[in-house]
Amino acid sequence: MNVDAAVAAVAAIAGLCTGVFAMLAFRWSERDQAKPTRTSLHTEAVLPPGVDTVLSVLRSSAVVLDEADAVVKASSAAYALGLVRGGKLAVEPMMQMARDTRRDGEIRQVELDLPRRGTGRGEALAVSARVAPLGSRLVLLLVEDLTEARRIEAVRRDFVANVSHELKTPVGALSLLSEAVMDASDDPEAVERFAGRMQNEATRLTNLVQELIDLSRVQNDNPLEDAEPVRVDELVAEAMDRCRQQAGAKQITMAVGGAAELHVWGNRGQLAAALGNLVENAVNYSPARTRVGIAGRRVSAPGGDLIEIAVTDQGIGISEKDRDRVFERFYRVDPARSRATGGTGLGLAIVKHVAASHGGEVTVWSAEGQGSTFTLRLPEAGAVRDRERPADPSAEGLDDEDRPYETFNDPLPAHPAPEVLP
Repeated sequence: MNVDAAVAAVAAIAGLCTGVFAMLAFRWSERDQAKPTRTSLHTEAVLPPGVDTVLSVLRSSAVVLDEADAVVKASSAAYALGLVRGGKLAVEPMMQMARDTRRDGEIRQVELDLPRRGTGRGEALAVSARVAPLGSRLVLLLVEDLTEARRIEAVRRDFVANVSHELKTPVGALSLLSEAVMDASDDPEAVERFAGRMQNEATRLTNLVQELIDLSRVQNDNPLEDAEPVRVDELVAEAMDRCRQQAGAKQITMAVGGAAELHVWGNRGQLAAALGNLVENAVNYSPARTRVGIAGRRVSAPGGDLIEIAVTDQGIGISEKDRDRVFERFYRVDPARSRATGGTGLGLAIVKHVAASHGGEVTVWSAEGQGSTFTLRLPEAGAVRDRERPADPSAEGLDDEDRPYETFNDPLPAHPAPEVLP
């Protein structure tokens, strides 16, 4: 009996100990779960209240570093720029700035050029980095991308320099010619000759100023605010009338085809100026007794039908290295020839901006010694086409017999037809 009682007492004591140990283990487990992890310390406990929300709405790339230079918080823009990799700040100059600021508490700012992430090109990413202390342990790094701002500033400087140069040339010529007229006051023939050259320079200056105004207008205005359906054949006729005199002087034949029954949507004045620039360039850069062709057609596109207007010439052509730059402002393939033709180097830049602002584009095909084809693609005014399609071509009043210009199907066999341009 005594043995049984002893065994029972031992069992009771063992059960009591097991219960106590189980309760203590449960309490310890709860305490461990309540302890903040390192991640939670970094994202919640370490960051001052509200900082996380503020960083999420900043336009600049934001990175928060702790006392061990580990990244506590980083915005998605910081990852996109390649500033943070593997939980570490990947830009050593910025890391050094953060350490210096943590040491003395001073705010620092610097501009850096960083390699573009994911590209093999040598282009640099221009950024402005600003480091400031955030509390007693953290450092805040704000990085702003200045690449686009620098590009715009470079374009502005180039534009101002080019405009100054282009304006200086005719103004200087007018000054010299006026002095020549004064010195030759007793020679009527010399006065007449110098006066003619002064008139040419004045015309060139007027054209330059007008094209600068046109370029500024197409860059700043929204042409679709005053958009309307515009007939392509009317644009073509206006463009041809604009340079008919120059074409006649060089015995250049202008031919047109496929423009009837086509409509585009946009600002009539800007579209007429763009097409007029293309036709005028074709005439100016074509040899005598050649042909300039203007062809229109409708092409299917995923976002809706487009109207293509191709202007083809048999001129000097454009080399491959110049082909991508012909739409830049003031860029000339042959500066000497542009002086002779009175070109300002702004015509194709205006065409490019007009096409882009109307939701279209302009492309060029060219071969040296064979000529060029500039193709203007614009959205079609589809509703107008469906509503106004005539049952009889004569209803348009543009029968082939009545056209003031030659019609054609393939105006320049030496070129690829517009529909097969690369």
